[in-house]
Amino acid sequence: MSTGPHTRDRIITILESVKDPEIPVISVRELGVLRDVGLAADGKVAVTITPTYTGCPAMDVMAADIKQALREAGITKVEVKQVLSPAWTTDWITEEGRNKLKAYGIAPPPHTADIRALKGCAPVVECPRCGSGNTAMLSAFGSTACKALWKCNDCLEPFDQFKCL
Repeated sequence: MSTGPHTRDRIITILESVKDPEIPVISVRELGVLRDVGLAADGKVAVTITPTYTGCPAMDVMAADIKQALREAGITKVEVKQVLSPAWTTDWITEEGRNKLKAYGIAPPPHTADIRALKGCAPVVECPRCGSGNTAMLSAFGSTACKALWKCNDCLEPFDQFKCL
């Protein structure tokens, strides 16, 4: 049953309940995957999403979860479109999303690319657990392709870091 008129703001609020299936503390909006919500005159809702990288396996789950959340809110005419352009960037992660990543134990990406890489130096990634900058990359690929695996040399805990894209 619908609890109110279908407005863009209401739909975005509903979509706050749709979480990234790989990081269940962050919504598709906070992650920056939710690109647009459109409303047609016939009541159809078009939701546009962009994957964090081409071929991201979580996109089909996100699309199904978006449709399910809207269906549960009484919105039955839904189309979820995936677009690749413009390409997703970590700049689209909201500040709230970055804070949630860190609280979950994933180092959020920097707001801009680390220039040290251009100079042949290792980037500094802060440990999300203890805050130390004394960390080392163990692998360019972590639990998913969009993350790298790091270790804190102070608290000795491993952690994922969301790559800057």
